Amino acid sequence: MTPKLQRSVGLFGLSMYGIGIILGAGIYAIVGKAAGQAGNSLWLSFLIAALASVLTGLSYMELIPMFPKSAAEYVYVKNSLGSKLLAFTVGWVVLVAGVVSASTVAIGFANYFTELFGGTIVLVAISLVIVLSAVNFVGISHSTKVNIIFSLIEVFGLLIVIVAALPRLGTVNLLEMPMGLAGVFSGSALIFFAFIGFEDIANIAEETKAPEKTGPRALLLAIIVTTTIYLLVGISVVSLAPYEQIAASSAPLAFAISQTLGPSAFTLLSAVALFATANTVLILLIVESRMMYGMSNDGALPKPLSRLHKGRRTPWIAIIVVMICTLLFVLFEDIEVVASLADFCIFVAYGFVNLSVIILRFKQPETKRRFKVPLSIGKFPLLPLLGLIIIVLLAVNLQPIIILLGVIIILTAAPVYYLLRRTFKSQTEHKT
Repeated sequence: MTPKLQRSVGLFGLSMYGIGIILGAGIYAIVGKAAGQAGNSLWLSFLIAALASVLTGLSYMELIPMFPKSAAEYVYVKNSLGSKLLAFTVGWVVLVAGVVSASTVAIGFANYFTELFGGTIVLVAISLVIVLSAVNFVGISHSTKVNIIFSLIEVFGLLIVIVAALPRLGTVNLLEMPMGLAGVFSGSALIFFAFIGFEDIANIAEETKAPEKTGPRALLLAIIVTTTIYLLVGISVVSLAPYEQIAASSAPLAFAISQTLGPSAFTLLSAVALFATANTVLILLIVESRMMYGMSNDGALPKPLSRLHKGRRTPWIAIIVVMICTLLFVLFEDIEVVASLADFCIFVAYGFVNLSVIILRFKQPETKRRFKVPLSIGKFPLLPLLGLIIIVLLAVNLQPIIILLGVIIILTAAPVYYLLRRTFKSQTEHKT
């Protein structure tokens, strides 16, 4: 019998997966850059990014029970638009975003690690990726336990920032916008990196208990918890220190809290950041390997990538490939640039997810939906359209060079798709 992925993740574990990756490296590294653009209105940038996440999250909630499969975005686009090439393109964009993000966050971990303990940044980053890939291989249940512990530590670190700022709340003008609304939207486009992750709940659906019910509930819980925490952090951080100084710091949250609690607090939050970045890398490695597994199962990627280890029941070849690709990108050190590039790629995926809900309402109106996005005019759902509009507005606020690089990534999908298709066809003919 062909081994299958093990269904061992429940509601709490799945929710913590979403919370863990959302509350990962983004908030610790990107918040300073976003504060430089949005000023004291940083909380508003968080709110706009959260709105885009919530609206798209509702679309995922409708689609997860309909298609509880790995490689979620690929499956949604394939079923709604009926184009394997377009579905492959979306899957390709998500894969690239995840691998580059994982390598960049690994470098972020190495920066914190060497700051506290010394060592070589590249070697530390490589070691982290290898160790966490081994955790990924061991199995989803073990990975879930590690993730839960790391996620709780992440939340603890952010709660320290919020509590430290309580005496200073109301001391700054939270509507101050040094660059106007344009700066708020630019900050929101950048800070969106901190929200990336909730969609990854869909990509481990085949390892989730009762995914039709558990997936939507976990996704909603993850977005509610993280949005609340982010809004409080956005207000707290500009209350602790001037936004200009926060923007200039390489460790913005640690710097902000040190203004009130001193150098020891800086060390404490830097240590928490180690867990946050490591947790993000772990979940990205897990999700990317499952994305490859799902696309391979559908014939969009080479068949060996869907091979499961008989003992561990994990996609071991996909895990190795993701590890190698992540290691190759480990030399990318500009977190802002890569975060923005990841945002662009995710904007593309989110746009197609919202579009899929709209199309499927007309294409498969009779299909049973355990959850249905509210507010429609006839068959036409309004909230996915609003989510699509906000995502486009955020995307156009990215730097032109980021948009150009994103378009290049999109254009590389077609040659890869047809090359793989030709390879599969040749292999079939050869066997015949």
